[in-house]
Amino acid sequence: MNPLTSSSLIERTPHPRRWLAFAVLLVGAFLPPLDFFIVNVAIPSIRAGLGADPSEMQLVISGYAAVYAVFLITGGRLGDLYGRKRVFLAGLAGFGLSSMLCGVATSPTMLIVGRLLQGLSAAIMAPQGLASVQALFPEHERARALSMYGATIGLAAIVAQALGGLLIAANIGDLQWRIIFLINLPIVAIVFLGGIPLLPDTRSANPARLDRLGVLLCALSLGLLVVPLVKGPEAGWPWWACLMLIASPGFAIAFWRYELLLTQRGATPLVSPRLAKAPGLVLALTGVLFFYVVSAFFLTFSIYLQEAAGRSAFSTGLMFVPCGLGFLIGPLTTPAATRWFGRWTPVLGMALEVVGCLVLSALVSTAPAAHAPALPGVVIALSLIGFGQGIAVPTLVRSMIDRAPAGGSGMVAGIVNSALQISAALGVAVIGSVFFSLAGASHTPSSLAHAFSWAMLCVAASLTVAALLVARASHTYKNAVTVELSDQSS
Repeated sequence: MNPLTSSSLIERTPHPRRWLAFAVLLVGAFLPPLDFFIVNVAIPSIRAGLGADPSEMQLVISGYAAVYAVFLITGGRLGDLYGRKRVFLAGLAGFGLSSMLCGVATSPTMLIVGRLLQGLSAAIMAPQGLASVQALFPEHERARALSMYGATIGLAAIVAQALGGLLIAANIGDLQWRIIFLINLPIVAIVFLGGIPLLPDTRSANPARLDRLGVLLCALSLGLLVVPLVKGPEAGWPWWACLMLIASPGFAIAFWRYELLLTQRGATPLVSPRLAKAPGLVLALTGVLFFYVVSAFFLTFSIYLQEAAGRSAFSTGLMFVPCGLGFLIGPLTTPAATRWFGRWTPVLGMALEVVGCLVLSALVSTAPAAHAPALPGVVIALSLIGFGQGIAVPTLVRSMIDRAPAGGSGMVAGIVNSALQISAALGVAVIGSVFFSLAGASHTPSSLAHAFSWAMLCVAASLTVAALLVARASHTYKNAVTVELSDQSS
């Protein structure tokens, strides 16, 4: 049977098992964010079990996010080239094998390698679900499929913390923290076996060639930035860390110049330079790099609750439930918020997050060192963070896709998703380093509370910068549209 390549053909004869096939692909969308967030609750247990230092624990999280970010667009291109079924199953198998490597890790290095491979496999697997919507569904069903896709990613972020705490508390087979990785194996096996008969072989009719050198330069520039930011402070900023930081901008410039060269030759770059000409888009993308540093909150709050306030992993996981519920409710209110606040809606969401971070910082700094602050105040702060995030994420992404030049919405969506993951990696690297530096080697309840309070202030400051940049981007875009309409009328 020929691969499905034409959307018009699909609309005339919809695939009979399209919803079952999409359910399989949704698992590929669910697992990557789940495995990013689920690790946070297990960090204290992993540190104790493997004797890892703080920088190694940061790499367990930021390394996964960085690799996922760099190869996300490439994963989508691979599906276009070689067929989304084949690439999805390959990524799923890789995710299962790398999860097993993480689960049997006997050293921090082995765990970090497993997490890097997990991020790579996730980047190959995850884009195939979104890319398949156009091929699998007729036009009248696509909105429902996209809503399910977004809800699946949101659900993964919501359940990850509580599920991680529950699995560690259950201590199935005396596996302790290892169960959060090994639990992926039966899921991967079932989905893999189900995917073979259910998934159709869809691919792009006109796939672009893979920008291999662009991928390499992008990976080097990000790796040379993240690794020294994580390892440098603890090592006392040795020469190699400084050299890597200095080299990172050089590779970023080389990457951009190479993308320009590919564009001039008529080839398809990893990131199209013409996107820089879209009004306000670069400003908004810069704002995204400051926006998702909130990921550092999940890491630092988990460590604070377990090591300073003496909560169990399960209890710590439950503490994130108000944040998750807020994140779930937030998108439901965006139609009303958009009617009231228009293009300022993403800024409103970030402002709510800032308030939540400031409230949480104040509560922790004024509470007794070895006790968590009063629960009602914490619930309010966490709800504000989750609710603001739930408003900001979809409206911010949608606003940037709307600013994309003709034919560039797909690439902008991929770049925005990558930028969110880069922001998560940098947030854990930078704010995580601030947290561990202030916590000191002793990790007393007092030092951990002090460190977490300052970490929240750092997150609030980053979100404030993001809000200002996004607001400026919206203003720039509005002015450009006004000028264009004026020119057309004249």
